Amino acid sequence: MSADGEKRGEGKSAAKRLVAPKGRARPSLRQLGRTVEIAASPDKAVLETVPNPQEDALYLARFTAPEFTSLCPVTGQPDFAHLVIDYAPAKKLIESKSLKLFLAAFRNHGAFHEDCTLTIAKRIVAAAKPRWLRIAGYWYPRGGIPIDVFYQTGEAPRGLWIPDAGVASYRGRG
Repeated sequence: MSADGEKRGEGKSAAKRLVAPKGRARPSLRQLGRTVEIAASPDKAVLETVPNPQEDALYLARFTAPEFTSLCPVTGQPDFAHLVIDYAPAKKLIESKSLKLFLAAFRNHGAFHEDCTLTIAKRIVAAAKPRWLRIAGYWYPRGGIPIDVFYQTGEAPRGLWIPDAGVASYRGRG
């Protein structure tokens, strides 16, 4: 016990240990378990990965961001989207806190809907190198026109179960 009554190594300043699956290197994450500022732009945001302990299995992982925001590059007005990101991991998984911080970096970033959606997809592909990825960006109307943006890396692997994105197209008030 230390002078302040805490067990050695368990005080407030003790670093959290990340445990790797048996036979694998410990991931060197810089954001998980730490206080991290949101990057000034998506280009400066760090998208981290961890080893996939089930890399031999074909499965789909889904991230949903129902409150994604960015800025119109022309007017500077906020744009809002509901994003659905599906991917079939290979050797790496996207670490979810880093994804959350990456997406938050778009809050003050001016780009068109299509550019935001594809930039997110391409960064995930570059970081994790998944077997397959698709992203659906359901953008809320601005000027009376909703824009839905869809992208995928190619044909889905045979045997991969792909659920519906679960987001209805915008229909207005009736």
